[in-house]
Amino acid sequence: MGEAIRDAAERSRFELPLEGGTVFADYRRDGQRLAILHVEAPPALRGTGAAGRLMQGIAEVARRDGLTLVPLCGYAAAWLRRHREHRDLLG
Repeated sequence: MGEAIRDAAERSRFELPLEGGTVFADYRRDGQRLAILHVEAPPALRGTGAAGRLMQGIAEVARRDGLTLVPLCGYAAAWLRRHREHRDLLG
């Protein structure tokens, strides 16, 4: 994995701390399905690709752990449409 994302399972969210704040994605896990509910970057990180780096990390975690992704968040859905190499993760 490129950058280390953290699974803050107690808050049901993945986090990627970066200079300028923490990008996060709220999720809900149901067996082997991981629903991405919301992705957010602090204002200082918007437009820097930070949310995309978080999504890349989430995709790598899903692949490693045998999870399928259910992108309920518009950003997550758009990111997965643009990154066809992760289409096999869609559930």
